Amino acid sequence: MKQPPIRIFDRIEIEKLDRRDWQLWLLAISMLVILGAGVAVLMVPSVFGTPAASLSGTQSLRRAFVAFCVLNFLFVVYVADRQMAVRRLRRSLIEEQRRSAELRAKASSDLIQSLPNFTHFQDSLAMQFRRAMNGHEPLSLLVVGLKPSQTLTDPREVETAYGDAVKAMLRKLRAEDSIYRIRAGAFGILLPGLDRPSVDQVSARLAESLTDAAGASGRFAFETERVSFPEHVSAAHEMEVVARSRLAVS
Repeated sequence: MKQPPIRIFDRIEIEKLDRRDWQLWLLAISMLVILGAGVAVLMVPSVFGTPAASLSGTQSLRRAFVAFCVLNFLFVVYVADRQMAVRRLRRSLIEEQRRSAELRAKASSDLIQSLPNFTHFQDSLAMQFRRAMNGHEPLSLLVVGLKPSQTLTDPREVETAYGDAVKAMLRKLRAEDSIYRIRAGAFGILLPGLDRPSVDQVSARLAESLTDAAGASGRFAFETERVSFPEHVSAAHEMEVVARSRLAVS
């Protein structure tokens, strides 16, 4: 049986990284103090034990000793000051990232909330369906369902991911197309006047754009469902059933 590798040092958890960093710097500064003090102690017999006959040499050694002690002290103070400055900058950066994440999440939430809801979708669907029937034109509904990745544990990250998905879809729609918020993570898109090949092209463009918005880390997965008049349905409520199936998903 394969033996697990021997660890010389314990494993560092990401939650304890900041504390470990502070411990490492504290150890480094302590070692500088100890080494500097040790060298100074070892220099004491040579500096202060010199015979008085060589007074000029003694003065030079004492000046060098004092200069060494001062330089060592200044170096330790400089290292400690730089470490505190780095910690302040790191805390400032973390706080700025937190504020940026909050602003992005709020902007995404505002964008999603600005979309017409399911009630507006029902009204628009009825109007668009009557227009399609009277004009003998096709009408298609694309329902897009988003599922956040399990790595997104913060609700703000989920909201930002959904907002990016909405922006990606809006960029691929025509002026006459309309998108609706069915529920959190589910959206309905009405595509009037497009035949089946055109709807397939729009669906492909949306899928490509959503893949880019999900990113390499796969912030969310998505699936689409298409229903068209007169190819699949003959009444508006049949098309609405597809959207309601998304509404019922918890």
